[in-house]
Amino acid sequence: MNESPGSARPSAVPLPTSNSSVAGGERSSTFALEARSVSKFYGPVRALNQVSFTLPSGQIVGLLGPNGAGKSTMMKSILGLVRPDAGQVVVFGRDVQADPVSIKRIVGYVPESPSLYEFLTGAEYLDFVGDMYGLPPTVRAERVAQFLAGFELAGHENSLISSYSQGMKQKIALTAALAHRPRLLVLDEPLNGLDPRSARVTKELLRNLADREGVGVLFSTHVLEIAEAICDRVVILNRGEVVASGTVEALRERAGLAGSGLEEVFLSLTGTGDLSEVVAALTH
Repeated sequence: MNESPGSARPSAVPLPTSNSSVAGGERSSTFALEARSVSKFYGPVRALNQVSFTLPSGQIVGLLGPNGAGKSTMMKSILGLVRPDAGQVVVFGRDVQADPVSIKRIVGYVPESPSLYEFLTGAEYLDFVGDMYGLPPTVRAERVAQFLAGFELAGHENSLISSYSQGMKQKIALTAALAHRPRLLVLDEPLNGLDPRSARVTKELLRNLADREGVGVLFSTHVLEIAEAICDRVVILNRGEVVASGTVEALRERAGLAGSGLEEVFLSLTGTGDLSEVVAALTH
């Protein structure tokens, strides 16, 4: 998804100012998210082992790792969809397991493979999601219209979701996650299937939401160039454990790879830096 330096920068989807308090009127915490020694086992499989990290409000933190590292399990634990066997997930000072419904009201989530109701039209699905979050019809209509225009979906909203391309479905999932103005975004490969323009809009929108609205964004991707470009910090998981956490520059120094890109740093810190033998074997 390369963009030339001189290419036009499309405007991000406009969003009104967000409310900075947690649902229920409680004062929000400095941290949008805290993972405190979170562990999760599936029988003998250790999906997460004593995972700890923080996400301050107004930052984008990349949750990175190889396939099977525990990223999706961590994200589902944040949403209250998975109950950790040990440890605690705290969102704006509130324990997710103690108050999962209130937490869900202020979180926007895009899973790696969104499951949409394909027998509904795009408009019907977004109306349903808006009702779930209690958005008044006029407010919902205004916000949805902004996203449909920003993602170039206007004119397709009355078609069945089953007729949409993968990218169009991803835009609907992003709209559903963002329209209620969440205070925390949990995004698992959110740019999957997006065309370059929509990917650019999404990246700039996330940056604006963090910088201007104080939204915390947890962003998982395997495209490390994207993580390096938009994330304030990264947390690298490997085999269910945090192997590194910090700014990209700090991780470069830790890996002894000054001037290297995040891909080289990632491969070094996850113990897969030298792939020449693998490539040679596959070549033959």
